[in-house]
Amino acid sequence: MDIIELFIDENDEVSGIEAVSIVENPAIEEDFVALKSQEFKFAEVNKEKRILMGAALIPNKPIYRANEENEYYIYFSRDTVRKASELFFIKGNHNKSTLEHQMPLQGLVAVESWIVEDKEKDKSKIYGMDMPLGTWMLSMKVLNDDVWNNYVKTGKVKGFSIEGYFADKVERPNEPNNLSAWNEEEEEHLVNELKQILSGQELESYSDYPESVSNNAKRGIELNEKVNNKCATQVGKVRATQLAQGKPVSVETIKRMFSYLSRAEVYYDKGDTESCGYISYLLWGGKSAKSWAESKLRQLDE
Repeated sequence: MDIIELFIDENDEVSGIEAVSIVENPAIEEDFVALKSQEFKFAEVNKEKRILMGAALIPNKPIYRANEENEYYIYFSRDTVRKASELFFIKGNHNKSTLEHQMPLQGLVAVESWIVEDKEKDKSKIYGMDMPLGTWMLSMKVLNDDVWNNYVKTGKVKGFSIEGYFADKVERPNEPNNLSAWNEEEEEHLVNELKQILSGQELESYSDYPESVSNNAKRGIELNEKVNNKCATQVGKVRATQLAQGKPVSVETIKRMFSYLSRAEVYYDKGDTESCGYISYLLWGGKSAKSWAESKLRQLDE
């Protein structure tokens, strides 16, 4: 299976993002938030802002794709994400939008755009989002009553999905890769492991962790859904699914599990089932996973 980097061809005038679509299932798996506020003006009270904020593009995130002939993954580098966000406005496409990549929309306009440069101080953090560095964030004003009332407020659409034209560069798993732009260590590990699996390489893996590990991951997934999935990165979601299903994990993953659970234990508050510290800890298997990982690594060293 191929892994394809999409990039902007600066010699091609049509290269870039043509429109933003609002969809039920965003390919980047990140929901937007609908911002509301009270505006105290003359005779205007509790007026809705009607602004949608969410991630338009996340760098270095493998996105599964399939056509009639084959299956593959695509991703965008941080540099491409930045260029795409700039060209979107340079070309005046800020008011071009569609519904589910099919029906052109009127009255949906991009009013704010930025790149996440600091995960802790970024504006998205205020709204419970935990975006990777280099993510293109977008806020869009909904002037269309039908879109707002029948699609946003009803939850029929949950996130942004881009439309555009990009050049591509294929990386096959059995060839040297060029993913030097990966800056998130856990995401880099996930993609490297994916490439090894796709190339047919057998990884030394273990699934003998106790049932409590799987139960913790299932509980974390359940609690995360109750808070609109705000408490997990993509890596956390993958790890939780893996553990909840009892799937084998590689030795390198076991090392990362122990490292993460050791660092994050300080944020684990068992009494607060809505805190991201508690939920994220469960997604990685909780204290049972930490004990198992430590024991397994000691056993492997011996």
